[in-house]
Amino acid sequence: MTDLTRLSDATLGQLGPNIRRPDYDRAGVTAGMVHLGVGAFHRAHQAVFADDALAAGDRGWGITAASLRSADTRDALAPQDGLYTLALRSDVEELRVVGAIGRVLVAPENPGALLDAMTAATTRIVSLTITEKGYGVDAAGELRQGDADIAHDLANWAAPRTALGFVVEALARRRAAGLAPFTVLSCDNLSHNGRVLHGALTAFARAREAGLGDYVEAEVACPSCMVDRIVPATTDADRAAISASLGLRDAWPVLGEPFCQWVIEDRFTLGRPEWERSGVELTRDVAPFEAMKLRLLNGAHSTLAAMGRLAGHATVAAAMADPVLRGFVRAYWDQIEPTVPAHINVPAYTARLVLRFDNVALQHKLAQIATDASQKVPQRILAPLRDLRALRAPQGAVVLAIAAWMRSCEGVDDAGHAMPMTDPVLAAWAARPTAVTPADEAVRQWLGYGPVFGTDLVQDGAFAAELSRVLAALRNRGVRAVVSDWLRR
Repeated sequence: MTDLTRLSDATLGQLGPNIRRPDYDRAGVTAGMVHLGVGAFHRAHQAVFADDALAAGDRGWGITAASLRSADTRDALAPQDGLYTLALRSDVEELRVVGAIGRVLVAPENPGALLDAMTAATTRIVSLTITEKGYGVDAAGELRQGDADIAHDLANWAAPRTALGFVVEALARRRAAGLAPFTVLSCDNLSHNGRVLHGALTAFARAREAGLGDYVEAEVACPSCMVDRIVPATTDADRAAISASLGLRDAWPVLGEPFCQWVIEDRFTLGRPEWERSGVELTRDVAPFEAMKLRLLNGAHSTLAAMGRLAGHATVAAAMADPVLRGFVRAYWDQIEPTVPAHINVPAYTARLVLRFDNVALQHKLAQIATDASQKVPQRILAPLRDLRALRAPQGAVVLAIAAWMRSCEGVDDAGHAMPMTDPVLAAWAARPTAVTPADEAVRQWLGYGPVFGTDLVQDGAFAAELSRVLAALRNRGVRAVVSDWLRR
């Protein structure tokens, strides 16, 4: 692969006719958006919609992207003029070179450059994919002012570390310069993401200065949205295969499934691209779509990540090929259906999810889904649990899913093999239960861990006893045996 010419503006003409590429003059594009968190999902989702808008002739919606941590993406894309390949995989592979990203900045290297981009008069939208933990709020939605990075940003306005710090400082500078505030668009899998983001920004701004908090609260739009596309991590083998198909070397391609969905609350301060041309759904209320996706797709994903890894599976497709786990996922969906908005056609949606989960070409790793699970479980699994409890409806499948996640956090699968956990927030919990903590004591500690479970569940002794029973069974008999028995009940 290393002897191939690098993908770049100068080499686009060498691509074969079957590979889609930018057909517009990239030199004439203006960056109307700044995106924080330039990971694979952004490049396989929002940047593709921006590319569509540019191709349709609206050249004011290019993207300046920024990494808040490492330089890896910048270092890979800079020699390629920001170009990269999106490979959509199913029974066939479709390749597309995306040109929407013009510059990639690395915030820790030069925070001033990112602030300049955000305060530019041409910037109308700042979007974010920073994962759940990037919002700096606790389980109750309160700003974590004791967090070291947030405390740093409150004291060092010109050199922030966090997304909140960058956004609030840029808004403060725009206000001082007489520029209207940009729209701040969360694209993370977070329930009521726009509302959570607006609350976090307002609290952060108010902690700096009361008037700035009032300004952010009253003037800054944070539409909610729901995003959906399965995007596995790119491997070295993927890089080699995609580069061979291109006939050019692409150091940082991204993968995705053909399915893609974006639902946005249509509320933008300074306008937006005509995203509806490419299938974006604009709505007044994102909440039903959000609940559908978080509870059915993401909840099943997190459950499969825990159960599948315990059973020795590596990918979503492999876990779904296990008849026991496949049966459980369907039963889980059936049980939480009453918590999904009534007008959603749950059977139709989950039938499509099965096809997506069965896509063996994606090789979607369960370990990737399990990353930072402590920040995902509250929205994906605990939220429907609380709704079922309020309805006095059966909760056995959700209890089993929670117990399986607790068991997966013990770091060893059912065959005794090490099962590494990538969850820095959870790893920082010094008193976290281990595999040798008695099940009842482990559950007591888990339910008392406020950052995940809040404060209500620990008070229910019957619920704790049932969860302890299931956790003990999972430890003693393994996930497949326990789930098989549950399915036969």
